Amino acid sequence: MGAALRGLYAITPDEADTQALAAKAAAALAGGVAALQYRNKAADPSLRRAQAQALAPLCRAQRVPFIVNDDLALAMAVDADGLHLGGTDGDLAEARRRLGAGKLLGASCYNRYDSALAAKERGADYVAFGSAFASATKPNAVRASLELYARAHRELGLPVVAIGGITVDNAGALLAAGVDALAVITDLFEARDIAARARAFNALFEAMTQ
Repeated sequence: MGAALRGLYAITPDEADTQALAAKAAAALAGGVAALQYRNKAADPSLRRAQAQALAPLCRAQRVPFIVNDDLALAMAVDADGLHLGGTDGDLAEARRRLGAGKLLGASCYNRYDSALAAKERGADYVAFGSAFASATKPNAVRASLELYARAHRELGLPVVAIGGITVDNAGALLAAGVDALAVITDLFEARDIAARARAFNALFEAMTQ
C-alpha cells in the first residue's frame, strides 16, 4: 500500500466538535486528498474513539486511506487503513506484526536518515521528515533540509512524506526534491474553502508530472 502514497496527506486539526471535524474532513476528501490521518492530541480517549469512528466511514466512502496517529489500539478498534507512529509512540515492528501486511504503517523520522533506515527495517511503508518549514503546530520542532528529502527519495526506496509548515506557496521546493506526499494541517484546514485548497495542492503534483 505504501508505494501508492502520493499527493496531499491531510492531517486533522485538534477539534473538540466531532460534527465540525467531520465536515472539515469531508471537504478535504471532496478536494481529493490522497490520505487522511486522524490526529487529536487534546482529546481524551473516548472523544478520540468517537471521532475516529466518525471519520473512518467518510474515508471508506471515498476509497481514501484512513490513518490513525500514535494509537495502535484505536487504529485496530476502528479498522483503520493504517497507523502513524512518532519516535516515542510505540515499537514499529510490533505495530507491523499486529496490524498485518495489508495496513499502512508510517514513521516520523524528523531530520534523521538513520531513523528512516531503521523504520524501513522494522516494517514501515513510508517515512515522514520534518519540520520542513517553521510550523505553528510544532514551533520547536527540528527542521529537515531539502537535501535530506532528496537523499531519501534517491536512496530509501519508500514513499517520502514532508510535514511541518507546508503551504501551497512553499510546497514546490519539496516536490522538486522528490517528496511523494505533503502532510498538511493548518494551510488546509484553516482555509476558507478546504476543498479548493486541497485541489490547489493537487495541482502542484499534477504540474510536476507534466
